[in-house]
Amino acid sequence: MTQNHDESTSFQLYDHALELLVGGVNSSVRADPQPTPVFVDHGEGADIVDADGNQYCDYIMGYGPLLLGHDLPDSVRESISEAVADGPMYGIPTDVEVKLAEFVIDHVDSVERLRFVNSGTEATAAAIRLARGYTGRDKIIIMQGGYHGGHESVLVEGSLDKRGPSSLGVPETFAEETIPVPFNDGEALKEVFERYGQDIAAVVTEPLLGNCGIVLPIEGYHETIRELCDEYGSLFILDEVITGFRIGGLQCAQGKYDIEPDLTTFAKIIGGGFPVGAIGGRAELMQEFTPTGDVFESGTFNGHPVTMAAGLETLQFAKEHDVYSHVDNLGDQLRSGLVDIVEDYAPEYTVVGTDSMFKLLFTREAPETFDGHCRAGCVQDPDCPRFDLCPKTGADVEAGETDRWKRTFWPAMAERGVLLTPNQLESQFVSYAHTEADIERTLDSYQDVLSMRQ
Repeated sequence: MTQNHDESTSFQLYDHALELLVGGVNSSVRADPQPTPVFVDHGEGADIVDADGNQYCDYIMGYGPLLLGHDLPDSVRESISEAVADGPMYGIPTDVEVKLAEFVIDHVDSVERLRFVNSGTEATAAAIRLARGYTGRDKIIIMQGGYHGGHESVLVEGSLDKRGPSSLGVPETFAEETIPVPFNDGEALKEVFERYGQDIAAVVTEPLLGNCGIVLPIEGYHETIRELCDEYGSLFILDEVITGFRIGGLQCAQGKYDIEPDLTTFAKIIGGGFPVGAIGGRAELMQEFTPTGDVFESGTFNGHPVTMAAGLETLQFAKEHDVYSHVDNLGDQLRSGLVDIVEDYAPEYTVVGTDSMFKLLFTREAPETFDGHCRAGCVQDPDCPRFDLCPKTGADVEAGETDRWKRTFWPAMAERGVLLTPNQLESQFVSYAHTEADIERTLDSYQDVLSMRQ
């Protein structure tokens, strides 16, 4: 399968897009594939078909929102069509936004009140503003390698003693108030609290790093965050934009890992493939948002009726049709198969993920033995012989062979009809539309490509 040549439709579309769009794309990661991105014509179940008619088994799945795949079930499609037919939007409340809020609150224990917004970036920005307004403090702690959207409070990199903006256009003063620490490093977290505890409004983290390979939490890490926040009067903000209603099923990752956040941010799946975001948490905190409190949050498209309908029907379908058992079982099969392939052909690489998320990290060191190692991807088991080599932080992932993934591995997999996220850092997803036959063909492609290294 060849799509990247100067006669292809994708090449021509990208060449034209470069004259009209910045970098030819509307999100930076889409420009990663070399020499040009694939332009999609349409989706079919677990597959996408590009503008040249090439078909790929898709594990990007819109970067997470497409839990059900590209072909929506009739009930979801009908609900969306009815919402569009009734009128695109109103700027006035509708019953469907209340129903979706009720569904989320009924299934996520930490959430008593909800505010819908339009993206994960909006959700985390509002949650941080709420934490600062509620506590009267300015500093926040984020994780190195974590991702919470494209707003000034989180576009900061570095460490406790040396940090700065990660993008031009972000004032240095934001870096003064935002402190990155390594994920899974409880001692680094304690050091920040010992120095700035009375000034810290919140700790912001994902349940697992989902935009830096995939790094699962070590045992007790989230408990350490909870304890320190309680001790110093700070809030614990859990970013479930990626993991919400994907990891842990309807209870989300916080239920799976027994995490007790004060605030949670959602997006992706709760919109059923349409733009969405949400902030949820305890009533006493959430009531600080306007109009009941003094922390401003508002938006013309908040609670958009088409998005609300798509999200509600998607979640109801997932609940009624045992979607999570299907996608999680396929995820286990895929990761288990990758572990076997890696043992034979690339023992230095690390299989990561959980439930319906997966990734092969191009780490650089092999364990002395594979006896007793995690069988379906790294779960940060201290008794696993690979434990000391498995990435614990974002920096560990970025130290891998990231160029090999982008320049040689990704194109080789695409050539075999398997579409993965185009760099080492983005997560990959299994959908309800994937089948065991898809998994088998995907594993054959992984083995074919990795065996060429020998």
